[in-house]
Amino acid sequence: MAKAAGITPSSVGRIWRSHGLKPLRVSSFKVSNDPTFAEKLEAIVGIYLSPPQKGLALCVDEKSQILALDRTQPGMPLRLGRHRTQTHDYKGHGTSTLFAALNTLDGTVLSSCQSRHRHQEWLRFHQQIDAQTPADRELHLIVDNNATY
Repeated sequence: MAKAAGITPSSVGRIWRSHGLKPLRVSSFKVSNDPTFAEKLEAIVGIYLSPPQKGLALCVDEKSQILALDRTQPGMPLRLGRHRTQTHDYKGHGTSTLFAALNTLDGTVLSSCQSRHRHQEWLRFHQQIDAQTPADRELHLIVDNNATY
């Protein structure tokens, strides 16, 4: 753009910043090419907007590869006139996986941290959900891949 306008690249950047322009920032929405996408979307939105009388809707997701980090040395405590200090480097303690289920009706969260990320841990989390939710309710799980079960 700078070459086409006959100005320097830094001038282009200043003009963009002064007008709040961010042309390299892309914000778009890609619609799924799944032929049953519309039906799945209607089912999920329907559960959120008008949940079944005896139903329970949980939005379930997993976050894997969470780094367990700690500072290499303890920081110095706060004292009058001095901030708390901390080292700049970390030591790793492996990774962890977080499984969570948000109750869309009351905002409560069921969660579980696991040291591994396999299907056994995912199934164990589903068993935890079964154990911690009322048995007289019809359970609707909304998983991160937009499928309902």
